[in-house]
Amino acid sequence: MGYILLEGGAEFGGDMAIPDRRALELAGGPNVRISIIPTAAAPDNNHHRAGQNGVVWFQSLGATNVVVLPLIDQTSANDPEVAAALNKSQLIYMLGGFTHYLGQTLLKSAAWQAMLNAFNAGAIIAGSSAGAMVLCEYYYHPAADEVVEGLGLIDGACIIPHFNTFGKSWVKRLTRLLHKTVLIGIDEETGILNDGPHGMWQIYGKGDVTLHHGQTSQRLTSGKPFDLSYHSKPIINNE
Repeated sequence: MGYILLEGGAEFGGDMAIPDRRALELAGGPNVRISIIPTAAAPDNNHHRAGQNGVVWFQSLGATNVVVLPLIDQTSANDPEVAAALNKSQLIYMLGGFTHYLGQTLLKSAAWQAMLNAFNAGAIIAGSSAGAMVLCEYYYHPAADEVVEGLGLIDGACIIPHFNTFGKSWVKRLTRLLHKTVLIGIDEETGILNDGPHGMWQIYGKGDVTLHHGQTSQRLTSGKPFDLSYHSKPIINNE
């Protein structure tokens, strides 16, 4: 089993070097195969530029084997060559962008199954903003103002990215939409990794993390491992 890196946005700059270097280390070092998934940037035809930014970024951290996969729609998400590349990856990184497009593209796809295969073999699955949101059991779809089923890698959780900018404005609405689950607010230029003792999560980067569970709220800073094992099943109310 590998690790999961969840980032709050503003990837590929500043203090994001801290969580990304840690992920690179956990994956096995600078020579591991890194696959960038630019799907979330495809709806506005920004996937080429965004994907290349990812390559340049990881190369600046010392990585020597970084590729952008041509995974931009449901057809390519079920391409055997894309799935094969993901199966061989040690670090898989999903960019930010259009959350719902990313989630629906990957859901029940060959690419997602290949990502799970790689994860079970020890790879790291990482995502920033939209890329982090879809990894949870549910994610927020602002355009439709509803909660949508995610990829389910993390049960009973919902990510709120960009928490120190606009993300915090989602809390009141999501508290009503999702009950008995944990909302994970992650600041920009900040990431969390489940590399702590007994699989606990640790904070890396510039900002903090805020957990909302029911009526309780807790602001966490780096250096203090925390647990996300809330064993209640989420209840959705999209009214």
